[in-house]
Amino acid sequence: MKIDFHTHTKYSWDCLVEPVKLINAARRRGLDRVVVTDHNTIQGALLARDIDPQLVIVGEEIQTIHGEFLACFVREEVPRGLSPQETIDRLRSQGAFISISHPFDPWRSGWLLGELKEIAPQVDAIEVFNGRCFKESYNDDAGNFAQEMNMPGTTGSDSHSTVEVGICYSEIPSFSNAEELKHAIRNATNLPRRSPLWVRSYSLYARFYKKLTGKSR
Repeated sequence: MKIDFHTHTKYSWDCLVEPVKLINAARRRGLDRVVVTDHNTIQGALLARDIDPQLVIVGEEIQTIHGEFLACFVREEVPRGLSPQETIDRLRSQGAFISISHPFDPWRSGWLLGELKEIAPQVDAIEVFNGRCFKESYNDDAGNFAQEMNMPGTTGSDSHSTVEVGICYSEIPSFSNAEELKHAIRNATNLPRRSPLWVRSYSLYARFYKKLTGKSR
């Protein structure tokens, strides 16, 4: 199965993509599953799942007081601003699959190495390739850390536009829930490809547009 573990819709503060357009882009790319991981909300993911429940997995990218988690099979929204441990506890209580977003990207993370080593045994995977990382070395560091900790890795486009969806992805055995994903991810093949730098203009425009219009989505 081809799966993009990290995508956004207009329910993220820095994105304008309608859920249906994300789904259409994922289909064009030939993805089998796509995890919708809006910032600190599952509203867009739920709408997308209603449109295509076979394709969409409800996820969330959650900002803690340090770095961010990337969760799959989320049933209850987890608020931002909690401690890493409380965030993990809330995700574990609902049986979610937990990964760590772009752990070594200093522009978008906030994780310190000691913090990562402390929480690593409590999560299911590390995002070893993020399509929007500014430097290739940030992904290399994530891959090396995952190998050091004997942890599987996920790949995600971190798309904030339809042109980015599925530009990179993981190929893994078939799964249907979080528990099966935890086993399948051990046999993942990650197909990395970074998006061009200019795609960040989509996020900049989205922030400006929402600030100018007062719209949150």
